[in-house]
Amino acid sequence: MYLDEKQRLGKLEDNLKRRMQILGWIRSFFNEQGFLEVETPVFVPAVAPERYIKPVECQSGYLSTSPELYMKRMLAAGYAKIYQISRCFRDGEKGRQHNPEFSLLEWYRAGADYLQMIKDTENLFHYIAMKLSGKPLVQYMAQEIDLIPPWKRITVQDAFLTAAGWDPLSVDDEERFDDDLVLKVIPSFPSEQPTVLMDYPAKMASLARIKENKPEVAERAEFFISGLEMANAYSELTDPLEQASRFAEEKRLIETEQNRRVVSPDKFLESMKYLPACAGNALGIDRLVMFFCNADRIQDVIPFTADTA
Repeated sequence: MYLDEKQRLGKLEDNLKRRMQILGWIRSFFNEQGFLEVETPVFVPAVAPERYIKPVECQSGYLSTSPELYMKRMLAAGYAKIYQISRCFRDGEKGRQHNPEFSLLEWYRAGADYLQMIKDTENLFHYIAMKLSGKPLVQYMAQEIDLIPPWKRITVQDAFLTAAGWDPLSVDDEERFDDDLVLKVIPSFPSEQPTVLMDYPAKMASLARIKENKPEVAERAEFFISGLEMANAYSELTDPLEQASRFAEEKRLIETEQNRRVVSPDKFLESMKYLPACAGNALGIDRLVMFFCNADRIQDVIPFTADTA
């Protein structure tokens, strides 16, 4: 067993060295723009209620699924530009691209919207590529990816009408949406450059705000490269009453459909009274490293997964 593990870990050395470099470049990218790196709790009394994210329960609380709520509490207290590289945990997420414990980059800007988050993400990938090779081109899975901004942008409405033949802004069918996104929409994206899928149906807003002149749309964007979902950006909702209503509905659905308890993040909701207009993005570090290491499995870029821990 020891020899097998020694061989397995030995094969990862080059990727782990590149991972270390990438983490350093991420910090340089944000530090050069005047961001403050912060650390927030990993063991928390409550998480944001979301049906599709199952938290890991322990003792009288949870392991963090995301630092989002705490970082927004810092924005509410007056911090303007913050970022964090954190360890997060989600129960049941295991596979070629998932591990129950993973690394997440999140950053927030006061006074910004999701369009700024799109620019930040494009610039971050371009910055890392230039540091890595001096070129904005990255070889991934036999395809050369051009990272020069701006990337291709397409609305959810246009993407689904083109690739799946229906409009999710007019038809409310979450199961069909999820199936067609994976089987039809994402495969239709160009392979030679990243794609930003933006303007999600309002029902899928989560913690994003609704577009002011288009109430059926949420200011939310997701980023895809060669089929990999890389990041999820919002213009953040700042209305505490609307957020409490969304949480209450999620809580009801979780308790009735999944039979698990939900603790309301009351301190976060209280802080929202002071939350300025802002935007944020969550980017999976492990997938980012997979991309820049030309790896298609998460176990190729971390030394221990749930199966080898």
